[in-house]
Amino acid sequence: MISDKLNKVIRDVPDFPKPGIIFKDITPILLDAQLTRDIIDEMVKQVKSLNLDAIVGIESRGFWFGIMLANKLNIPFIPIRKKGKLPYKTVSYSYDLEYGSAEIEMHQDEIKENWNVLIHDDLLATGGTACAAAELILMQKAKVAGFSFVVDLEFLNGSEPLKKYSENIFNLVRY
Repeated sequence: MISDKLNKVIRDVPDFPKPGIIFKDITPILLDAQLTRDIIDEMVKQVKSLNLDAIVGIESRGFWFGIMLANKLNIPFIPIRKKGKLPYKTVSYSYDLEYGSAEIEMHQDEIKENWNVLIHDDLLATGGTACAAAELILMQKAKVAGFSFVVDLEFLNGSEPLKKYSENIFNLVRY
């Protein structure tokens, strides 16, 4: 089972980025080419019925598996980045964080009206960034077909705010 494989590879890093936090480090996954292929194969099974037109990946770890998944499905991959990182005309969305605020953006001409778009990131925590990504999709008159994550920190209930946009919320392992 993929969750068992991931549990053996994902590394706990105590007190990162601050004391009391146990960071779930997925970078060791990238050392195992077969596990990486298994992850993509499992994600394809999860989302294949959604009739996707594109996948957006959230900077930066959402790029790792998001682009591989899009390539496997033969659909476009579109990056969502922190404000000021994209060179062309953008659409942006500001949102609140636990301590402050953030703003993400994407090129304004990449998502077409009525497209079914999957939002991918490496980890679901509180759901704030994924909700902001969903707002970017809606601003372009497209549909949020679902959300995909490698890890869900389910004790933070991040999937709850996502249900406003889609009930299709996928992950490979939960903590």
